[in-house]
Amino acid sequence: MAKSKMLKLLRRPQYFFLILGHRGFFKWMNDERYLKIAYWCKMNKFLNLKSPSSYSEKLQWLKLYDRNPKYTNLVDKYNVREYISQSIGEEYLIPLLGVWDQVDEINFEKLPSQFVLKCTHDSGGLVICKDKNKIDTKRTKKRLKDSLKHNYYFGQREWIYKDIKPKIIAEKYMVDESKKELKDYKFFCFNGEAKVMFIASNRGVDTRFDFYDLDFNHLPFEQRYPNSTYSLKKPKGFEKMVELAEVLSKNIPHVRIDFYNIDGVIYFGEMTFFHFSGWEKFNPSKYDELFGSWLQLPNK
Repeated sequence: MAKSKMLKLLRRPQYFFLILGHRGFFKWMNDERYLKIAYWCKMNKFLNLKSPSSYSEKLQWLKLYDRNPKYTNLVDKYNVREYISQSIGEEYLIPLLGVWDQVDEINFEKLPSQFVLKCTHDSGGLVICKDKNKIDTKRTKKRLKDSLKHNYYFGQREWIYKDIKPKIIAEKYMVDESKKELKDYKFFCFNGEAKVMFIASNRGVDTRFDFYDLDFNHLPFEQRYPNSTYSLKKPKGFEKMVELAEVLSKNIPHVRIDFYNIDGVIYFGEMTFFHFSGWEKFNPSKYDELFGSWLQLPNK
């Protein structure tokens, strides 16, 4: 275990619960009890499910009580492609290179020199290949096999992932106009209305999150990662991304719609129903309440 993780555990031993939860040690525990303990471990306060007001509390409520079966297909990285094609058009999909049920079915020789591999059922099974001649196929296969065995549901009790049939997909490797990794443009939508978004930049190097309103005014708060040290430009097609996000989120109490934007050409990224699983603090905390005010819970 890395020294930084060990120090974190020594300072906050309750993280042992979360680590064990991710590894499935608490499969026997019902969702409500697990979420109450996990929420206390992460947020340092008790979870109010009877009258939730904050965004983080309401996301836990949605995990328990808003169980529309169609959501599972919307977070499945392969099945969602049909929904995107029918809702906004297949031109917004990153080109698909292949889909497999098992790692050993992948023929790396037939893949192009650059590609991206993803597991369809979680957020950890991702392999970005910039040069096939340098890829460690043995290590890559092990990572994917480990991901295929992992049920993402148990760690956060995000029920929508529980029954996804794991697959592996390969997509075209994409870069933006800077020729670097793609920026993510992530829109928070509430019953089909986009209210706020953030840009994730410099991923994997020195990740930065910058939040904006829909007039592209920078908002003065942080969550998990610091703001950028330089000004980000409003991307071409920003208004179109807002429009597409609202189409995709229609009749859904809350979902985050993610896009990539390459010099004005828009590509769908993913749909996320539980942003950071509702376990990341806002700084300042008043934005947790603001986001919560936008989220109108459906009837049980």
